[in-house]
Amino acid sequence: MTNPLLQDHALPAFKAIKPEHIVPAVEALIGEAKAVIDRVTAPDNLDATWSGLVAPIDAASERLNHAFSPVGHLKAVMDTPELRDAYNQCLPHLSAFGTWVGQHKPLYQAYKTLKASAEYAALDGPRQRVIDDAIRDFELAGVGLTGDAKARYGAIKSELSDLSSAFSDAVLDASQAWTLHLTDAARLDGMPESILGMMAQLAEARELEGYLVTLDAPVVMTLLSFAKDRELRREVYTAWTTRASDQGPNAGQYDNSGRIESILALRHELSELLGFNNYAERSLATKMANSTEQVIEFLTDLADKARPFAEAEVAELRQFAREQGVDPMEPWDASFYSERLKERDFDLDQEALRPWFPLPQVLKGLFSITGELFNFRVEREKEVELWHDEASFWRILRGEETLGFFYLDVYAREGKRGGAWMDVCRSRWREPDSILQLPVAYLTCNFTRPVGDQPALLTHDEVVTLFHEFGHGLHHMLTQQEALGVSGIAGVPWDAVELPSQFLENWCFQPEGLARMSGHVDSGEPLPKAELDKLIAARGFQAGMQTLRQVEFSLFDFELHAHYNPAAPKPFMDVLRGVRERVAVMEAPSFGRFPCAFSHIFAGGYAAGYYSYKWAEVLSADAFSRFEEEGVMSTEVGRSFAENILERGGSDDPMSLFIAFRGRKPTVDALLRHNGLAA
Repeated sequence: MTNPLLQDHALPAFKAIKPEHIVPAVEALIGEAKAVIDRVTAPDNLDATWSGLVAPIDAASERLNHAFSPVGHLKAVMDTPELRDAYNQCLPHLSAFGTWVGQHKPLYQAYKTLKASAEYAALDGPRQRVIDDAIRDFELAGVGLTGDAKARYGAIKSELSDLSSAFSDAVLDASQAWTLHLTDAARLDGMPESILGMMAQLAEARELEGYLVTLDAPVVMTLLSFAKDRELRREVYTAWTTRASDQGPNAGQYDNSGRIESILALRHELSELLGFNNYAERSLATKMANSTEQVIEFLTDLADKARPFAEAEVAELRQFAREQGVDPMEPWDASFYSERLKERDFDLDQEALRPWFPLPQVLKGLFSITGELFNFRVEREKEVELWHDEASFWRILRGEETLGFFYLDVYAREGKRGGAWMDVCRSRWREPDSILQLPVAYLTCNFTRPVGDQPALLTHDEVVTLFHEFGHGLHHMLTQQEALGVSGIAGVPWDAVELPSQFLENWCFQPEGLARMSGHVDSGEPLPKAELDKLIAARGFQAGMQTLRQVEFSLFDFELHAHYNPAAPKPFMDVLRGVRERVAVMEAPSFGRFPCAFSHIFAGGYAAGYYSYKWAEVLSADAFSRFEEEGVMSTEVGRSFAENILERGGSDDPMSLFIAFRGRKPTVDALLRHNGLAA
């Protein structure tokens, strides 16, 4: 019992977890869970009730989650070769266990018996939905398969799990393998002091003079937007867009191309085993969207509405670059001249606004806005074990009642996966002995680090990202559901799960919100009204181009899966070129290989579901329009959003929940208006 992953902890014992603990703990807990399932489904012991069937399985499942959740989190934020090896050793065991459960016919029959019973009729709606979803998931897991088909399904699931992990590892390794050491400060002319300081710290950490350019997102995005050295921009752009591919400075070393081809083939085969025509159909079986045709039509319609605006924006940008002596404008020039154009048209310099968004003030504003809207307060807890001294831990309270907790880890560093995300540490759950387990979330970002004695100074885009992830966190932490299968984000269709996150971004563009989240790092003064007005006015800047970019990603993902032909697989770059011919307004360079680092769909949960971002953006814009109508800081509307969306988790159909909040079905009007794309 010296293994911390096999001991009961209210919160993970991060400092005690060692790589050698991981595999034995996972194997033991899988064994325990299997024993529980065999026991509750034994014919002489079968009790097809909630307490006799669902509750003991949930308890075993949660025990396994308590062990593996912190392991997955540590791999994402503090990766080491030893940790990665132990984590990857667990994946086949976990995949095989998931397949074993999904194809356990006695368990499936027990759930069907429960559904047909008088007890089911007496259960509340959320628990009924847990049972309904479980039966659906058994069928989607191939419970009806037999013989070779059943064995093949298990083998595919295991192989896909390994491939997804390897894809993610390759992206991280490729990102960290490329650096550019600069001693000539003139090459960094135009770069803001905050990023220069960060790059100087990175160089110093490796005992180098000058500056170290890395492929950390804050460095790349800032450099492409501000570095005057065009050749430097080209070099960084090339390294960034060829990560983990057969092109670029590390061509072939971490290439994900073969993994993409294998993943697509296996997903298609899996779908056919289950009776679907393709993986897109399999994906939609658990989503709001009804058919592949509906998704394609939704994206195509959005592209058609955005195209005239995008074409005008690109023409303006090319003309502006031409006036600055650059013709033709190349892809590595686009962000730079877009930023200069925004400065000209709106007198808005994103980097110049950083001093008004010190992280402590942004957090204070975030907690103030959401706390007032949804009736809670946030307090930091100091005496909690963390994985890194930059992380922190917070409690959410309503009155004296604790609603949930969250860990916060926001700075980019070596060994940390790029991007931003919310993940589940603990779920709200009423245990079989009636003890209430409170929800705990991980909130992770990759922001510019503090330099010197100053706190981290965020760009407005980073502020928006923080609000986005906190929206996911609130969906998880404010839930009032006590059944694991529908608690927090569990059971929420993937194309509805982005609703709370994108919804919360809106306050980053409201005077009432910006006044609270901004405060100059030296004086504490809020963002001046003139700057605030510019920020709000610039919200729709190049919205047509940005919309088409997201539609391009979404269509590429969806068509890749919907039109896959196993007899003659179309190369993924050919699929991308076909999509770009229809929707892109700027030509991409031939060496670009963005799919090779497209972790959302090849190593995350967005396969044939990346459209969810735009789908949920329609929902979130329409939901926010009720606040626009009744008051941006209306506590009454906030209470309605909490009661109908945040607290309900996956307990009901998301369209029904949206209608309960909004009073009608969603329309695209608010999204187009917010982005300046209304006709």
